[in-house]
Amino acid sequence: MRIEEVQSTTNNQRIATHTHIKGLGLDANGNVLPLASGFVGQEQAREAAGLVVDMIRQKKMAGRALLLAGPPGTGKTALALGIAQELGSKVPFCPMVGSEVYSAEVKKTEVLMENFRRAIGLRVKENKEVTELSPEETESLSGGYGRSISYVIIGLKTVKGTKQLKLDPTIYDALIKEKVAVGDVIYIEANSGAVKRVGRGDAFATEFDLEAEEYVPLPKGDVRKKKEIVQDVTLHDLDAANARPQGGQDILSLMGQMMKPRKTEITEKLRQEVNKVVNRYIDDGISELVPGVLFINEVHMLDIECFSYLNRALESSISPIVIFATNRGVCDVRGTSMKSPHGIPVDLLDRLVIIRTETYGPAETIQILAIRAQVEELVVYEEGLAYLGEIGQRASLRHAIQLLSPSSIIAKMNGQDNICKADIEEASSLYLDAKSSARLLQEQLGKYIT
Repeated sequence: MRIEEVQSTTNNQRIATHTHIKGLGLDANGNVLPLASGFVGQEQAREAAGLVVDMIRQKKMAGRALLLAGPPGTGKTALALGIAQELGSKVPFCPMVGSEVYSAEVKKTEVLMENFRRAIGLRVKENKEVTELSPEETESLSGGYGRSISYVIIGLKTVKGTKQLKLDPTIYDALIKEKVAVGDVIYIEANSGAVKRVGRGDAFATEFDLEAEEYVPLPKGDVRKKKEIVQDVTLHDLDAANARPQGGQDILSLMGQMMKPRKTEITEKLRQEVNKVVNRYIDDGISELVPGVLFINEVHMLDIECFSYLNRALESSISPIVIFATNRGVCDVRGTSMKSPHGIPVDLLDRLVIIRTETYGPAETIQILAIRAQVEELVVYEEGLAYLGEIGQRASLRHAIQLLSPSSIIAKMNGQDNICKADIEEASSLYLDAKSSARLLQEQLGKYIT
């Protein structure tokens, strides 16, 4: 008989380029830690980004823009992701690439505005009358041995006892969809009839030694009570919900719903109506605006029309914090013959706060490679890391990181668990970097079609 331990699948996630970035690596006072949260070096850029995070939290930076400028492979995207990690999941973070605006179906300005609206959150606080309960079984009225939930008996274990409620069939359907079982704690909204399963009652916590259930205490107090429900939505969610036609029961409406819908533009008039409702909610104290972050990578890919639209959008009363990133120097502004720093018009550059990222030194390159090896669960000998650091300085940091995985496979083929210098040399001889490839092209110019 063979007994094997079942491996957990929680850590078997795909390792992406910036998996190791967990924040900006700052202490409680906003000072830069040399090596923290997956970041190495870039002290000035990280400190500046930390100040930006503080301003966003205090809602003092809405409608402003930030530019991350630096050579390729210096951590611009990592800085933007670090800002997102510091802000947390409650603040909307919408990443996009400059080339996304060139769609065949939707105008460029529409794509920009859609992403602007995605980056603005609305936290709605509602006081709803809810019924908190724990279902109990009753005998089936139809006879036989079957059991069914004919009505739900409130199971409040307090001096106030229990109360019986007869539920509407739609609420019963919602109970079935939520897979409510005996001993669960749920709540039912009085006005909408929505049912939400909160968790399993803690009285059942001793059923099994290990269980993937969240145990919650049985509800206390009155059966019917007022409860504050907090919902986070983005303005784009509201736009899309109001733009989507509900459709009727006739055959044309049904056919329209079955057919794959094309991406349709949301009109400016609809957005203004949504803004009016949002402003009214804010004035009444029902909701609060949460300006998020719109991150536009490769901003030099935008053209002059997009830049002029951005000028207007940034001046809007409802606007997120916009972070641009580019690795270009002085180049043409797309759509014109005008040269400008970073390919951005001078009038927009004047609005930006610019954070510059610097090229990594040899010691920092080796530290980054060591972090990446740890994330990918690889062990590299010191001489191997030093050689990879040389490749990173000679070619590029990205190329050195990309050699880690092939080197680990070569090491396993040679019967070793750890990566040594010889494995990296073999991987380096198999794969060319961009500079070596360009040099070969120059040497063998006559053999290629130009």
